[in-house]
Amino acid sequence: MANWNTRNMPSQHGRTIVVTGTGGLAFEDALAFAKAGATVVMAGRNPAKGRAAVARIGQVSPGAAVHFEAVDLADLASIAAFGKRMAYRYDRVDVLINNAGVMTPPTRQVTGDGLELQFGVNYLGHFALTCRLLPLLRRSDAPRVVTLSSVAARAGQIDLEDLQSERLYRPMKAYGQSKLACLMFALELQRRSDEAGWGIRSVAAHPGVSRTDLLLNAPGRSSWQGLARSYLWFLFQPVAKGALPTLYAATSAYTRPGTYYGPNGMGELRGLPSEAKIPPQALDTNVARRLWDISEDLADLRYAEAPHYADNALMVA
Repeated sequence: MANWNTRNMPSQHGRTIVVTGTGGLAFEDALAFAKAGATVVMAGRNPAKGRAAVARIGQVSPGAAVHFEAVDLADLASIAAFGKRMAYRYDRVDVLINNAGVMTPPTRQVTGDGLELQFGVNYLGHFALTCRLLPLLRRSDAPRVVTLSSVAARAGQIDLEDLQSERLYRPMKAYGQSKLACLMFALELQRRSDEAGWGIRSVAAHPGVSRTDLLLNAPGRSSWQGLARSYLWFLFQPVAKGALPTLYAATSAYTRPGTYYGPNGMGELRGLPSEAKIPPQALDTNVARRLWDISEDLADLRYAEAPHYADNALMVA
């Protein structure tokens, strides 16, 4: 793993990769996968941004097989429709990158399904998306799911009595919970895959502290996060470097199931890919199981009953 970068990526020819998000880390992931020969589906809620991202990748890598598909991770019905369209258009998914997210809106907001926005988008949206794509993942000969967590997960706590921050909303606390939930989902997905024989290699990754637009898009440029991003830019590593742990997790032959990858520098804030330290609270399997059960109820989905799209002709949204 020493000094791993995109030049070390194996060929991805013949593989279909889904990346949630269209900018920042998602763009760098999609670009790297496309250059390596994969068919890439960029999944996001803004068609204009999605088409622009596809066009940019085409300019950098002419002939790249990159496509945009609309999905709103804040809308469970949109996720269900996306799953059906994917089953109609693709015979399998080899890699799923659960990347898209929102960060610390200053006031509590909710999804269309009534869930706290960060919990709903960062975590539950990807929980539901993975379930919707499970049949296509199982058709791959070596499926991988990479779920993005964050250094913020270290301070995160799962409050099973107030997952939606209805009693008290603190932006960073809710963000940390959502990203801890993402990490716990990746670990629990591996345990359940092993038990059920799904054959999935589930891995978590985090980008350290990178110069993405995430800090600017949610709290705003005038927030302390936005000001730090603007004026302490030298502390943040380039977004292309922040994408490396995800790319390593998704493509390296040495990626181990149920592990966590991040930058190798001090505090895992920047650097090249390395195995990351899992916070102790993420290893609580009892909480992980309870969170999984609650999540299935919230999403009205059961992984054990993941849909099988036998007749693709019926799957047009």
